[in-house]
Amino acid sequence: MHRVTQAVGELAVASHRRPAVFLGLVAALALLGLWGSSRLSLNADLSDLLPRSFRSVRDLDVLRERFGGIGYGVVVGQGAEPEALRQFARDLAPELEKLPGVRFVESTRATEFFADRGLYYLELDDLQEIHRRVKEREKWERRQRNPLFVQLGEDPQPSIDFSDIEKKYGDASNKRLAGSGEPYYLDLDKKMVVLLVKPKGMSSDLDFVKGFVESLQKHVSRKDLTRYGSAFRVAYTGTFVKRIDQQSQLTRDVATASTTALVLMLLYLLVHFRSALGVAFVLTPVFAGLLWTYGFVALAYGQVNILTAFLGAILGGLGTEHGIHLVGRYTALRGQGESSEEAVREAFSHTGGSALVSSLVAALTFASLAFSEFRAFREFGVIAAAGMLLVVAACLLSLPAMIGLATRLGWAPRSREAVVGGGALFALWGPRVARPIAWGGAALLVLLALQMPRARFNFDFNALQDSSLPSFVLDQDVNRILGYSMTPVILLTDAAEEELALVQQIKERKAKLGKDSTVDFVAALSDLVPRDQEAKRELLESIGGILKRVRPESLEPALASRFEQLKRMTEARPFVRTDVPASVRRQFEGVNQTEGGFVLVFPSVETSDGENVKAIAREVRGLVLPDGRAINASGENMILADILEMVERESLPVLIAAVVLVLLAMWATLGSLKEAAICLSPTVLSVLALIGLLPLAGLRLNVLNIVAIPVLIGTTVDAGVHLLSRLGETGEG
Repeated sequence: MHRVTQAVGELAVASHRRPAVFLGLVAALALLGLWGSSRLSLNADLSDLLPRSFRSVRDLDVLRERFGGIGYGVVVGQGAEPEALRQFARDLAPELEKLPGVRFVESTRATEFFADRGLYYLELDDLQEIHRRVKEREKWERRQRNPLFVQLGEDPQPSIDFSDIEKKYGDASNKRLAGSGEPYYLDLDKKMVVLLVKPKGMSSDLDFVKGFVESLQKHVSRKDLTRYGSAFRVAYTGTFVKRIDQQSQLTRDVATASTTALVLMLLYLLVHFRSALGVAFVLTPVFAGLLWTYGFVALAYGQVNILTAFLGAILGGLGTEHGIHLVGRYTALRGQGESSEEAVREAFSHTGGSALVSSLVAALTFASLAFSEFRAFREFGVIAAAGMLLVVAACLLSLPAMIGLATRLGWAPRSREAVVGGGALFALWGPRVARPIAWGGAALLVLLALQMPRARFNFDFNALQDSSLPSFVLDQDVNRILGYSMTPVILLTDAAEEELALVQQIKERKAKLGKDSTVDFVAALSDLVPRDQEAKRELLESIGGILKRVRPESLEPALASRFEQLKRMTEARPFVRTDVPASVRRQFEGVNQTEGGFVLVFPSVETSDGENVKAIAREVRGLVLPDGRAINASGENMILADILEMVERESLPVLIAAVVLVLLAMWATLGSLKEAAICLSPTVLSVLALIGLLPLAGLRLNVLNIVAIPVLIGTTVDAGVHLLSRLGETGEG
């Protein structure tokens, strides 16, 4: 350690003597970093954060190749009368289908098709029961019309109410996809109509998403919308629109966080140093180090993710601390009569050495995250570790040079008292009340420790995004109008028989789990083409013939209104896959318009809740085909489930690894296990206090903010090393 601190001091003296050389080197590297950082992009897609070794990631790649993008771009017309809304859908749907990047547009349901063929979806036993009931009714009516018929006892009127049979098929895919009668995706109460635009590309391709959404909005903006009503307006939502809004929101948040951090640092430094030059001494090396860091990110990764985007504010804060310590120590030594060069040597040998040690330790803390399989954690750890070292390197190289240059231009720091005043007062006052502070802190820590069992992990993905954005709010209305989720889990198959086998397995699991099931309904193209249609056709013809002999006026009013529909249903002919309307069939076609091969499992629970996502994954995984082959579910929900399980699995080991690495690093650099333990004790207490404080503040850790723990470790270790080093200099350690 002595050799390290001595080398740091000599490097600082060399920089102080040759400011032009060192500042030129720092500036050249900063320019390279600026060029690299300008080429960085922001990736807000969580599905890109798992390693390729995960089955869910590989399955999603196959799914995208065969099925295309999951989800839709949604155009919503609002504020008009129902017929005007329907006309808007009729006018716009064929126009949108012609736009580049659009596969198809869904503007209506196949309501009439499924309603007319509803009896084909019943099992033969149930259809035979309907036949029996209709036959009984027809016989009863014949008896009532027969003048020779003598009723010897009660002859109850047989009912042809089939609601009990219909109830058994309430969750059938044909029922759910057909809707409740209105062919358009229409909400009469909110005066809203929905068009679902299926893109050719993927939501992970940000360039495609931007072009796709801009194309939709530009086309609609050119239309004369006043023809649908003076209050008519158009809004946009869906997976692809939400992706753009989330990306824009994250970009704004990064800019806001960085600006806020910069303003707060400037205000504090101005108050602390009361000198613009002192502020420049601290912030210039930090900015240079950050540019180096983002240059490294551009070289290593080419983009930042939803977590590493905020590292600039974190590294800026940690780097500023080094500058405050070094400039403060330098000015104090100059106030004691030291020359500029000797003050630089002394300050950088001790305080600079401490900054280097604390940065190394903090880098190791962040590096512990690099062992995570979760890409967001791994990249955060690697970039933060590199950033800590680059920022301290920029500080050690440029700050002595800046001081040397300022000294040559006639600058001299103010007295020690003017700079340190408030801190010196606390340093004099603190030891006198150390015992009460210690007992008070211990009592507070005990109270916070008692709250630790109440700390919870937040699995709600809405906590990771601004769900108050208009597209996110509107998305909930669209899901309600559809009656099911727009982001199903998808199973890939190779044959119609496999589709039917998987549909049956999902239905059996749903029935077994009962109210605990997370499946709303399951659908496949093969499942929409009923079996035994020829046998059912014979029964339907027989039922139809019997119904012709039933008088509608003799029926109860509720049944009389459905009598004509029932007759129409008996006239339906058998059909095959190609007869299914395109508005439905296209949902089960791949990117090359190949039929089948896809089973869609629609969740019944809110997928923004991570617990629900994990439950969905458990319910749809482990499916087996008749030949014994395993089938894996694909989709964003599977990705999110893996992310949550990974974070749960890795959080404690990563935390333990961070603490152990920090302790070992400090022991090696400080040369004393006792001093290392002393430096680490505030870290342990701070982490425990933070976890205890969370339930009191109504906060929870989540899949992203959990990285605050290693940041806290790095910060407290940094402060501990500096304080212990300063005590060692004064002989009071």
